[in-house]
Amino acid sequence: MKKLAYKERIAGRLTLVTSGIILVVFGIIYLVANYTVVSNIDRELGLETDKHKDQIFLVNGDIRFLHMDEWQEMEHSQIQLNPIFIEIVDLEGKSMDRSPNLRENHLSFSPEKSEQKEAVTLKIGASEVRQMQIPLFNEGKHEGYLLLAKSFEDSRELLNNLRNVLLILYPGILLSLFLTMRYLAGKSIEPIQEIIRKTNQITQSNLNERVPVAEPNDEIGQLTRSINELLERLESALNREKQFTSDASHELRTPLSVLRGTLEVLIRKPRTSEEYVEKIKASFASIDRMSATIDQLLALAREEKGKNLIKEELELITFLEEITDQSAKDLHRKISFRCESGVPVFVKANEKSLQMILSNLIQNAVKYSGTQSEILVKTGLQEGLPYIEICDEGMGISPEHLEKIFDPFFREKEVVDRSIAGTGLGLAIVKKLALESGIKISVSSKKGKGSVFRLDFPLS
Repeated sequence: MKKLAYKERIAGRLTLVTSGIILVVFGIIYLVANYTVVSNIDRELGLETDKHKDQIFLVNGDIRFLHMDEWQEMEHSQIQLNPIFIEIVDLEGKSMDRSPNLRENHLSFSPEKSEQKEAVTLKIGASEVRQMQIPLFNEGKHEGYLLLAKSFEDSRELLNNLRNVLLILYPGILLSLFLTMRYLAGKSIEPIQEIIRKTNQITQSNLNERVPVAEPNDEIGQLTRSINELLERLESALNREKQFTSDASHELRTPLSVLRGTLEVLIRKPRTSEEYVEKIKASFASIDRMSATIDQLLALAREEKGKNLIKEELELITFLEEITDQSAKDLHRKISFRCESGVPVFVKANEKSLQMILSNLIQNAVKYSGTQSEILVKTGLQEGLPYIEICDEGMGISPEHLEKIFDPFFREKEVVDRSIAGTGLGLAIVKKLALESGIKISVSSKKGKGSVFRLDFPLS
């Protein structure tokens, strides 16, 4: 079964809901009209009963009229547009007198309705009437009943016509409503169709294009902005991927070219043993550089998988003292530790992940600092939140490069010119690990005066 178009589903749902509302409204209209018509007739019957109850008396079973001429007036004698039917009955309900316009018919007698002065709708022969009855008293003695009725034929015809009109209008209104809703729904989703058309045109080759925002403040505008933001993230990720691939190829191609050139030089002619040793050492250096690059690439790829790290509670002071001492021994540099908190500092973190972050930051600090400069690792609490800072007095980072240093393979030109060893992947790994661990990493630096890398931990 073919699924209906979205605009038709919208139109169908709106029409279904509106049809119920219209049905209720039509019902209310009919009930109000019925109530108004019946109330008007009952009011007229009430006026008639009030007029006649003081003019008709039963005296020892005989009927007396205060104004005989009103009893014999035309509306009681003939069946006309709005005739009034009157009948007088005794306590047993036997007819004592009636208006000539009743002919051979009698009004319905119900003693229980007399006290309430309640009107009812009933049939007199082939005609429908609205009837009311009241008790007749003579000197406080209950002598009989006065029954009055008014024709309900015209009112019934009016109500039936109203009902038929509403029943005829109802399907017509529903059909026109569905077609209108369908048209309006189609117009309403035109911006969405335009978004679909535009996004279908965007491919990898033109990922820089964006969907035009027609109405920025409505839901369609919000959807358009969300799609554009998604496209920006995709474009940025694709560009980073391209740059990463290019940089990785370059980093691996360079030592391979050096290694190939060195080996070609070796086989051109016989060399002395010293020359062989020198070229082999150069080859080993190229191999070591490629190995380091590959190891860093593998580490970065593992972190990009976004695996969930198991976190455990760590006491930072003891943890950092051990890392600082071990790094000082391994790197043969003076690395100091300072705690700026008078109480133990606890964090929730993955121990191996945090160790790798700190090792990379400390190695960077040593690499880009003079041999006599001191590296300082410190921890403490700021506004109740733990932090770690790695401070150096090295060459510093240019302000325009502070946001780029965490990009894979990024290295400042000055660093490359000085032939400082490195792959440009260490800080990228640090950034990935920090994000995975929920640690905020920031850096402040002054060119020629050193840098401070700061790790801020979330509340445990």
